[in-house]
Amino acid sequence: MSSLFDLSGKIAAVIGGTGVLGGAMADALAAAGAKVVILGRSEERGQARVDAIESAGGSALFQSADALNIDSLREARDAITERAGTVSILINAAGGNRPDATLPPGSDFCKLPLEAWQQVFDLNLAGGALLPCQVFGEPMVAAGEGSIINIASMAGMIPLSRVVAYSAAKAAVINLTQFLAREWATRGVRVNAISPGFFPAEQNMKLLFNEDGSYTERGGQIIGHTPMARFGEAHELGGTVVWLASSAAASFVTGQNIVVDGGFSSVTI
Repeated sequence: MSSLFDLSGKIAAVIGGTGVLGGAMADALAAAGAKVVILGRSEERGQARVDAIESAGGSALFQSADALNIDSLREARDAITERAGTVSILINAAGGNRPDATLPPGSDFCKLPLEAWQQVFDLNLAGGALLPCQVFGEPMVAAGEGSIINIASMAGMIPLSRVVAYSAAKAAVINLTQFLAREWATRGVRVNAISPGFFPAEQNMKLLFNEDGSYTERGGQIIGHTPMARFGEAHELGGTVVWLASSAAASFVTGQNIVVDGGFSSVTI
């Protein structure tokens, strides 16, 4: 069975691998034998992740790239090919939200700024899936082999209150995933998505926890709605990402949105 999840000899690019969730997925791919390339704008954070992977016995390198700039992505792809080989596993973990694209309690949806909406869409859809899929998907299709994993969100499945632009953008990521899965199904490239539930990270820590470590009102509501009665831990995404990345273990899996949420989505709101 272990051979099903052996990624030895594979080159995996993790865009957004400098973040908490992307970094944890990079760790898992490296532990499964892949050579992992961390792509992002922060060399300091990227190199820190590379060092952690290498300290654990894995193989990794950092490559600077801007997920919202197609020329930057092309340059990064070509540099990776020269330095390590052809990428056959792509993790699109770039994304995020903006305060001005979020609706505080009592705010008016009709006053939501278009510019803020567009920036959240660009970050999560264009940079978080579209452009990387175009750039890294092209050689995968030419080679007839590849696994692309887009990181969507629970918010893309359920229109969670407040983060309206983020929710809509992640729903679009799921839709694009399904489109590309159909487009490339006979070309040897599988395209799937992972929708994490609530995982504490830098961008949502203040939403979930008070300064004393207790739950905020929102954090308590989420825990109350989650059958496992806790938040996820970043490493718990590792098994899912390795499974989807493996051409042996997930050879007939494409166009799927795999939910990792402690049961949150199984409870009727």
